[in-house]
Order: sequence, then C-alpha cells, then structure tokens
Amino acid sequence: MVNRPAPGLALREGDRGDLEGLVRSRSARAGLVRRARIALLAADGLSNTEIARRAGASRTTVVEWRDRYQRLGVDGLEDAARPGRPRKVDHAAIVTATLTPPPKSLGVTHWSTRLLTARLGVSAATVARAWRAYGIKPWREQSFRFSTDPELVQGVGRVVGWVVGC
Repeated sequence: MVNRPAPGLALREGDRGDLEGLVRSRSARAGLVRRARIALLAADGLSNTEIARRAGASRTTVVEWRDRYQRLGVDGLEDAARPGRPRKVDHAAIVTATLTPPPKSLGVTHWSTRLLTARLGVSAATVARAWRAYGIKPWREQSFRFSTDPELVQGVGRVVGWVVGC
C-alpha cells in the first residue's frame, strides 16, 4: 500500500487574505497563527509531513487542523470551548453591581472589594478576578465624587483649623 500525499487544501473565497493577515499579526495568539500557517501551507499543496516540519507540529496535528478548516473554515481555527466545570459566579453580574452606585446608607462613594463581597455573597478573590478580567478599578475613577458624609465640612474644618459656624 502506497502512502499518497494529501491533495492541496481548497481555501474558501476570501480566506487567503484573512489567513495571511493572521500569520503576519503581532497580536494574534501563537496557536491561531500556527493553525493559519498550516492551512496556508496545505493550500499551497505541501505534504502533511513537510507542513508539520515547517510549522513545528506533529503530522497528526496537521491532519486535524486541515480537516477542521475544511469543515468550518477560518472560524474552525479558533480555540474550541474547553471541558471543565462551568463558572458558578457570573462575572457580568459582579461588574453590573460594581457600576451601580452603592446605597447612601453605606456612606461611601464607590464599591470596595469587601463591601461588594458582603453584598453579593461571593469571595473577595472572585470580585477581584472579575474586576481584573474587565479592567475595572472603582478606586481610580476619573470623575470627582462628592462624599455622602453629612459631617464632612466640620471634620475637614477641625483638621485644617477652620472655624466652622462663624
């Protein structure tokens, strides 16, 4: 039985430009760049063994990504959902709660990790993880926030040395 090389991969219309853009991209993930390179080399008619050598992958990996491109196109080169336990806590709910102002009864101008933890019933690490994932920093708000403390003027007056109530 003779081992024949795989036929050239037929690219879909307009995909060559997208694949070449991915290969040249500096911001695309390395795995996605490798998969795009595999698809382009397969379209050029190279054997799976040669593609594996040039792409730094195994022959099995090349065959898998060729097949996946044929079935799904460029979208098939993206990472598939990984198995594992799904998140119990919705990060979007934490972000939504963070972006709503805290109640006046708390006497604060923005949420802290501890306050939001107590309000939502999740761990501080979970709140911090959600804030990090969405780039939220409530303590570094760009706009000025007025304090909700009714005795602020008197307190500042005592610290600074003003005479209040004259």
